[in-house]
Amino acid sequence: MSKFVVENRIWDQEEALPRDQLAALQGAKLKETVERVQHVPFYKEAFAASGITPGTIQSLDDLQRLPFTTKADLREEYPVRMLAVDRSEVARYHGSSGTTGTPTMVAYTHNDLKVWANLCARFLTGGGLLPQHTVQIAFGYGLFTGGFGLHYGIEHVGAAVIPAAAGNTPKQIMLMMDMQVDALVCTPSYALNISEFILQNDIPRSALNLKYAHFGGEPWTEDMRTRIEDEMGILCFNNYGLSEVIGPGVSGECAVRDGMHISEDAFIVECIHPETLEPVGPGEEGELVFTSLCKEAMPIIRYRTRDIASLNPEPCACGRTTVRMSRVTGRSDDMLIIKGVNVYPSQIEQALLRVEGTAPHYLIEVDRPDRKDVATVKVEMTEKSFSSSMKQMQELKDKIDRAIQGTTGLRMNIELVSPSSLDRFVGKAQRVIDRRKKV
Repeated sequence: MSKFVVENRIWDQEEALPRDQLAALQGAKLKETVERVQHVPFYKEAFAASGITPGTIQSLDDLQRLPFTTKADLREEYPVRMLAVDRSEVARYHGSSGTTGTPTMVAYTHNDLKVWANLCARFLTGGGLLPQHTVQIAFGYGLFTGGFGLHYGIEHVGAAVIPAAAGNTPKQIMLMMDMQVDALVCTPSYALNISEFILQNDIPRSALNLKYAHFGGEPWTEDMRTRIEDEMGILCFNNYGLSEVIGPGVSGECAVRDGMHISEDAFIVECIHPETLEPVGPGEEGELVFTSLCKEAMPIIRYRTRDIASLNPEPCACGRTTVRMSRVTGRSDDMLIIKGVNVYPSQIEQALLRVEGTAPHYLIEVDRPDRKDVATVKVEMTEKSFSSSMKQMQELKDKIDRAIQGTTGLRMNIELVSPSSLDRFVGKAQRVIDRRKKV
């Protein structure tokens, strides 16, 4: 359990605007954004098909008249046909890796970069960052937006950055100890690797100065947060962003840690049913849709993220008035349908982390022999459970089986594997192999 606390601090006055003022600001910025993109070929065609003219959008009430934008649209416009400015005004390009198809590229003007740094400063401040702190970034640097977004956000707060990048865990630990690092930035799955290394090498907590961690880049559960905090003795904060919208900085937790505050002066958020595309109510899970309000180089209208979460419009005890989003529980395009039941990998993780004797590393394999879905969950054991008797191992499998069934409603094959036998990841963890898609 962490001994640290976070003082409630708000970085910008826009985070605490009265809701009526915020709505008026969003409406004005939406109108400006639509005017900005009307000459982008993709939006010019999409607006014409939807009957949108320059004077159509006058307020926030007109939002749902605008068409959606999807990742497929961005890929079709590769590399930068979505630019709303001349290329001479672009200060930087980022993009996806393109490992699953044509990459998507995004662009930033110099002002976009300033806005981005400020948005990241907001959630970093909410999560305890102070100018006197030193922060180690264990994200990848390159086309991926995470490393650079957090880097400039940290510097904007006034703190020092160690751009360690991803991988080389022994060196990461060495830097943390030698430089007396206050905060860590990485994916939650890589934080598990770091924690595992610390425990396996009997490194005492007193050798580390870590107080906080800011995790993003992939979905993670509250149970994983609890495990990392207990093992490392720190406070962990969740943040959310995506390259297509701006990168990290879309939302992040405050000291209360009851949902991630969305920077609504910079983004309009919607939550829709991924099939009917109709809005869902507060607290109901749906697909998040974002419209950027401050991007100059490449604004985006009603971008379907495929990320599943819920929205909470109630005021927060921290004083911020912005809508809060829940954790991302999965993606509508990553959801597994097994025997007709919708299953997200995060549900499996949630079940496993509640069973003593398992390590937080797993792999879900789905196949369809004889036209029937078969799901197998490979689960790493802890060193202690690995040395137990066959009877105890069977009891552990039974506990895991009941936990997964209680969470998903499905029975799955449970395969216990030895400690450290599953792949480790320095970036986004890959937890699913679905062989049904290959037949």
